[in-house]
Amino acid sequence: MGLIRFPDPKFSTAEGIVAVGGNLSPANVLEAYRQGIFPWPIEGLPLVWFCPPERAILEFADLHIPRSLRSASRRTNLKFTIDRDFRSVVRACARIPRAGESGTWITPEVIRSYTELHRLGFVHSVEAWEKVDDSDGSGTLVGGIYGMDADGAFAGESMFYLRPNASKLALLFLIEHLKRRGLSWIDIQMLTPHMQALGAKLISRDRYLEKLAETRSMGLRLF
Repeated sequence: MGLIRFPDPKFSTAEGIVAVGGNLSPANVLEAYRQGIFPWPIEGLPLVWFCPPERAILEFADLHIPRSLRSASRRTNLKFTIDRDFRSVVRACARIPRAGESGTWITPEVIRSYTELHRLGFVHSVEAWEKVDDSDGSGTLVGGIYGMDADGAFAGESMFYLRPNASKLALLFLIEHLKRRGLSWIDIQMLTPHMQALGAKLISRDRYLEKLAETRSMGLRLF
């Protein structure tokens, strides 16, 4: 199957469905993100592509770091890297059980597609390491996050942790990196209590698509 020609996401269904069907080829996935659309595999159904009526974003100017997390950041012995072990991060995100979910949308097909997009330079990971040996850089992976760089606009996809605050600290590390590259916000797709506590908010689909277009036009090199 060839490249999907997505309809304008402004005219998606009330639930935010833009298209149904097609496959998770890297070309399809990248084209979707460039238009503000993301895939959401649902077991037993054809592949669904979404652009919801409201989108969750985190503007860095609104970032709120709780006192406990600031303290943890100062005291942590974790080390953070970018793109050192993407495969392990995405597989860990797929394995970690989540409240209210019996399965995962990070299917083997998703892993294959996003791993190829990582190889091509569009998907990136941040890793949190414990007990790092400075002589050879080895350590134990205890947290991480990965996401899509769609022409300078970043969409966070999933995160995991095996130690308290590991994923949150990885996110803060990522935000500082993106800020240095000129970015002022990230797309987090769905609003969770954890992200809302950090200052994330919902904006309308129209406003999100405007921000996405504005950001992509800046030509930022994030990684």
